[in-house]
Amino acid sequence: MITLRLAWRNLFGAGLRTWLNAVVLSLAFLSILTAQALLKGMNEQTERAMVATEYGGGQVLHPEYDRYDPLTISGAHGTPPPALQDLVDDGQAAAVLAVPGTIYPAGRIQPVLLKGIDPRQQVVDLPTGLLAGRPEDIPVMLGARMAQSTGLREGDAFTLQWRDRHGTFDAREARVAAVFRTQVQSVDRGQIWLPLSVLRRMTEMPREATLVTLAPGVVAPGDAGWVFQGLDDLLADIRNLVRSKMIGSMFVYGILLFLVMLAIFDTRVFAIFKRQREIGTLVAMGMTRVQVARLFTLEGVLNAFLALVLAVVYGWPLLGWFARTGWRLPETTDAYGYALGDVLYPRFGVDVMVGTSLVILVLAALVSYLPTRRITRVVATDALRGRVF
Repeated sequence: MITLRLAWRNLFGAGLRTWLNAVVLSLAFLSILTAQALLKGMNEQTERAMVATEYGGGQVLHPEYDRYDPLTISGAHGTPPPALQDLVDDGQAAAVLAVPGTIYPAGRIQPVLLKGIDPRQQVVDLPTGLLAGRPEDIPVMLGARMAQSTGLREGDAFTLQWRDRHGTFDAREARVAAVFRTQVQSVDRGQIWLPLSVLRRMTEMPREATLVTLAPGVVAPGDAGWVFQGLDDLLADIRNLVRSKMIGSMFVYGILLFLVMLAIFDTRVFAIFKRQREIGTLVAMGMTRVQVARLFTLEGVLNAFLALVLAVVYGWPLLGWFARTGWRLPETTDAYGYALGDVLYPRFGVDVMVGTSLVILVLAALVSYLPTRRITRVVATDALRGRVF
């Protein structure tokens, strides 16, 4: 207890050096927390949007369908197994039929993916109800990005070409029934949504589907014969991408912490050099060299603790405001492929705060101890003369 009080007195006795180290270390601590929270928020925000809009509680895929190989789409369709079809009929799943197609907006040619879905479905958060009760022969729904790239607007007509199950080409006029906005690009770019019954009639594929999206909490039939992919499988790419970014950011964090710890190390070396006579006096008063070294190490740890206290004092309201308002993203961010929307909200977790705090305290103790090793090896008579170095 006496050592702790003496360490506090010596720490504040250093004046400006102590506060400069504390402020710099607190800024580094808040910078690491903010960067980690942004990455964590990006991951959670993207996953939440993709689950709500596309993945639901998981997907059951046709055995020949490979989402990474567009060449498999033409043959990847079939009648869902009875157990899976029962879920679709009960509204606990939504069947989706995917067919390659081509559109000719304003005389231009553009390949697209035609996706049929039941307008009455409530499984995924898509405004499919806009397709219900349309008088058009082929009503379609476009995402805002798709509408912008094609120049199509609500009410516009264009030529749509596709191949039926026999490989025969057919073409008709389709009309844009609605344009919707979504932050999930995988249901927008290069895709056109149609009523499932219309697409099945166009392709002569009655009751067929490419995949079935389950509602959250619904268990996939075990003997369906199709391939079930849970959220861990569907979100693996996003999670691996965020994880790789977190690992890459560790290099930047390491440089930042190295610079801050270098400042603490220099301060401890300067303190020992300046207080050599004080060290000798403490030894003469009965303190062992190990106790003196522990005193100087404790001062460095308390400096880091002071920095954490400062970070809480001015960082808590600042980070709280940032968590509520988020970071408004520029329009160019949409081209990166993340389902983030216009604002990225950071996610500050207790695990990151506690883990970063412990790392800083341990590193501060280490860099504070390294200069004090000289004290433990000094001869007592030299310490009394103030000759530690």
